[in-house]
Amino acid sequence: MTINKNKNSLKDSLPALGWCLYDWANSAFATTIMAAVLPVYYSTVAAATLPRNQASSYWGYTNTVAMLIIASLSAPLGAMADAAGKRKSYLLRFALIGILASGLLASVGRGGWLWASFLYIMGRIGFCGGNIFYDSLLPYVAKREDFDRISCLGYALGYLGGGLLLALNLVMILKPRWFGLATPQEGSRISFLTVSLWWAIFSLPIFLLVSEPRADEPRPDQNPFLTGLRRLSATFHQVRQYGQVWKFLLAYWLYNDGIGTIIIMATIFGAEIGIAQKHLIGAILLVQFLGIPFTLLFGWITRFLETKRCILLGLAVYTLAAIGGYFMRTPLHFWILAVMVAMVQGGCQALSRSLFGRMIPQEQSAEFFAFYDISTKFAGIIGPALFGLIGQLSGSSRYGIISLIIFFLLGGWLLIQVRPDEKSQKSESRNSKNAPDLSLSDV
Repeated sequence: MTINKNKNSLKDSLPALGWCLYDWANSAFATTIMAAVLPVYYSTVAAATLPRNQASSYWGYTNTVAMLIIASLSAPLGAMADAAGKRKSYLLRFALIGILASGLLASVGRGGWLWASFLYIMGRIGFCGGNIFYDSLLPYVAKREDFDRISCLGYALGYLGGGLLLALNLVMILKPRWFGLATPQEGSRISFLTVSLWWAIFSLPIFLLVSEPRADEPRPDQNPFLTGLRRLSATFHQVRQYGQVWKFLLAYWLYNDGIGTIIIMATIFGAEIGIAQKHLIGAILLVQFLGIPFTLLFGWITRFLETKRCILLGLAVYTLAAIGGYFMRTPLHFWILAVMVAMVQGGCQALSRSLFGRMIPQEQSAEFFAFYDISTKFAGIIGPALFGLIGQLSGSSRYGIISLIIFFLLGGWLLIQVRPDEKSQKSESRNSKNAPDLSLSDV
């Protein structure tokens, strides 16, 4: 009987492990392409024929276009997936878009900034669009009481996977002859191919181990997209009726705007004040690897401290980091701030995801997570715009970095007002029927 119980426990844990490994897979895009390698390659190679400030502007516009497209499409696509019961199917399609775009970046040469921008936009669409359907599968691979730990495990594996490939790619760029390459530029192009392969290979577990959640049988005369839009409209009104969910989304939009801006602008700010590239790259790797144990620690702390309070603790650290950024002068200061960010970045994001997952109706998870992910997309637009505007008007980005505390303070204040259990009672009985009996120790 014990053997059968262990077999059933392992069988139940495999979907959660497969789900978590997708974070390991697609985080390679976030680290190598979004954060470290492509921005430099874009400026020095793809846009080498443009003035440096114009190249930076075009890179900014490229990111803005990508995020606007995703923000516009994510909600109707989430509703469409729920209506048709095709979360995994849509995840596969978006993953393939990102995988293909990542590999094709290896074809970008000198002066090919327009081609690079197009491929990056497609890659971001694949990455961010896929995450909508990836996040929406969480309620189907874990019980409600395990959301925090499984979500944190996914983020931790993302840190580890993205960090390992980034470390390999950086060695490939700094020491190209070790890999039979002639120049660092060749190392960068090969690194784009490694992202494509990494993403493709480690995406297989989620498609093999996670079952597609069932949906209501559609009528033959129904158009899935129109059905999705109708459900989206109904969901919007429903979200407004779920007062605590709506309040949480507003809080998340605010504080995640601050988090997203720090992620996007930290390296540029460090370069502006004269910190050497080796320190900036080293700090990226530090955040990746140090973030792993701290993300898991946040998941463990939720056994003793409620999830909301753990997030508030992380926002307090972010507030101190923003204040410290104003006074930053030396590489040592940058390393210290990187440690502070690594301590709370994964924990805040993972626990926000799991807290939201517990508050929403499970059968509409893709639609509700679409609203959640929209907040993430707009966080990459408003925060950096405020950072740049204040820096431009004041003549120093120091005022821009310290202005971010308003996002953490207002978001934290709103989060304090959220009562997560108030809404969740409506869907608790439904969720408990569909999720497997799982604990982190089974994984």
